[in-house]
Amino acid sequence: MPAKIGNGPEGKKPASAATNLIAGGTAGMMEALVCHPLDTVKVRMQLSRRARTPGAPKRGFIATGAEIVRKETPLGLYKGLGAVVTGIVPKMAIRFTSFEAYKKFLADDTGHVNGRGLFLAGLAAGVTEAVAVVTPMEVIKIRLQAQHHSMADPLDIPKYRNAAHALYTVVKEEGIGALYRGISLTALRQGSNQAVNFTAYTKFKEILQQWQPQYADSSIPSYQTTIIGLVSGAMGPLSNAPIDTIKTRLQKTPGQPGETALSRITNIARDMFNRQEGFHAFYKGITPRIMRVAPGQAVTFTVYEFLKTKLESSSVPFVGGKYEE
Repeated sequence: MPAKIGNGPEGKKPASAATNLIAGGTAGMMEALVCHPLDTVKVRMQLSRRARTPGAPKRGFIATGAEIVRKETPLGLYKGLGAVVTGIVPKMAIRFTSFEAYKKFLADDTGHVNGRGLFLAGLAAGVTEAVAVVTPMEVIKIRLQAQHHSMADPLDIPKYRNAAHALYTVVKEEGIGALYRGISLTALRQGSNQAVNFTAYTKFKEILQQWQPQYADSSIPSYQTTIIGLVSGAMGPLSNAPIDTIKTRLQKTPGQPGETALSRITNIARDMFNRQEGFHAFYKGITPRIMRVAPGQAVTFTVYEFLKTKLESSSVPFVGGKYEE
């Protein structure tokens, strides 16, 4: 059954921008707080050069996380969180609002959206959030996460003290264009992530509502939302891990004079393949990335669906009154 305009097969009116801002932003905040340490471990693994040293033992995600905690205290796992939290509210608001808008645009005359339409709507929503919010946010986040300093030692002063200082320093030293380094790869990653994620989630939700007619005109139970969010969330990283790894390397270091984005991407990919571990180098950090993204999507969809239902059933004017679309 093709999806209808709204949230799933029930064909409800799309959530308002206010609802997407509140529900999506809160969901994103919860996701960041719960899952950010795994993202830090993933970034460190992707930036690791240990594979270049012959005979050097490979370090898994548990060992990488343990080393961060040992050398930099547990707070080291939350490096870059400020950049994420700052951008998470507009990111999630843009993601859900644009997805609903693209679905409406791709719907047929009866209001139905087929699987291809869902995929394209998710793809467009991912690209939109990448351009508007995610790329600058990730450049700052990765710069902070890449710093190997101890947060327990006041004399161990890092180059970037916090997200605001990192933003100021990057723009001052490298220009505002540095905030959009890797934008093509980020857009490709976010687009493919959300295309797979929204399509899988919507289809799984439709199947569960067909199996359980009592939920045909309402939201499915939260535990079911969590499960299908977890499964759909794991599908994106598996499809685009090489893109994410190259993007991380690209955003971590300043560009060289006269070097184009395409040449940098090509050089990074060639270096990873030839001088490190071959094809496996492109999947560095895949385990913590799945462990980060899959639970993150489970948290996001569960909190979003719960709050959206509460907000839409509320009589608060901000949501149901004059600000309603």
